[in-house]
Formats: sequence, C-alpha cells, structure tokens
Amino acid sequence: MFIQTEATPNPATLKFLPGRSVSPQGPIELRDPALAERSPLATRLFGVKGVSAVFFGSDFITVTKAEGEWPHLKPAILGAIMEHYMSGAPLMSDGAPVDELAESEDEFFAEEDAATVDTIKELLETRIRPAVAGDGGDITFRGYKDGTVYLAMKGSCSGCPSSTATLKHGIQNLLRHFLPQVREVEAV
Repeated sequence: MFIQTEATPNPATLKFLPGRSVSPQGPIELRDPALAERSPLATRLFGVKGVSAVFFGSDFITVTKAEGEWPHLKPAILGAIMEHYMSGAPLMSDGAPVDELAESEDEFFAEEDAATVDTIKELLETRIRPAVAGDGGDITFRGYKDGTVYLAMKGSCSGCPSSTATLKHGIQNLLRHFLPQVREVEAV
C-alpha cells in the first residue's frame, strides 16, 4: 500500500492520501480523543504522541499536530493508517452515522433570507468546498444574519494561519460577487 502525503496551508496539518475511499458518507472531524474511540483509525492516529485532531474527507485524512516535528510524527502516522487499512476494520466501529458526530448547532437564518441562504449553500458546494478539500479541509454553513455569513472551518482550515485570508479575500469576495447583500464572512 502506498500512501501519499501533501503539505497543507496549515503548517500544523498534513494531508494523507491512502489511494482509497476514507469517508464516503461525508466529512468527519474529531478533535476529542474520547469521540475518536468510535473510530478504529482515529484511535490509532490519536495514539501517536502529538496528534491533536483528525479529519476524514472522502478520499483523504488530515492530521493536525499539537507538538512534535513532522519528520518524527509522519512515519508513525503512516504506520497507523497502513495498519488500519490492512486490518479491514471499518472507519466507524459502531456504525454510527456521520451526522451524529457533526456539530450539534443548528443553522440559523431568518425565513425571509431562505433564498439567499440557498444560493450561499450552492456556492459553498460547487465552488468553495471542492477547493478547500484540495487543501485537506472543509467549510460548512452555520448561519446568516444581517448580511454576515457564518461558516465552520474544519480539518486543515481550522486554526490555519491563512484561514482569515481565505475567508476574507476568497470566500467573502466570491459570495459578494454573486450576492451583493452579503457584507462579510465570519468563522464560528
């Protein structure tokens, strides 16, 4: 098995491409080792000293470190990923649906803004999320109020030094182009 690695814009996060499906049902972010126990792969990854977060995309895994250097952590992470795929274990051991692990916060927006929110979500799905996934992350809609769009950043995007630039210059400009009523974009 050959696992590729890619740097991400976040120096604390590396993207691992195992060459097979990872989480086809949707992205999963695990920042709590207690929640990670539901996933054999996440349990193995959190077993590597220094790992602070794991994100599963459709065909990639991003790992965020709290301490240590990548040259020391990378071999142990590669070994954990390889062991997982060789074992044949499922991504989630208890068959828990992905949405149970998603943020518990509901989306918020006024009913009269529903058409604007639909357009925001469509732009996120078709133009923004594919680009962000290329960097090992994900962005999801959380809410819209008084011209401000609230987005949750996950994976390599969470805590990334360039995430503010991505939000303010990339996403905000794109949304403003298509929706003049959008004034700004904020991370939650």
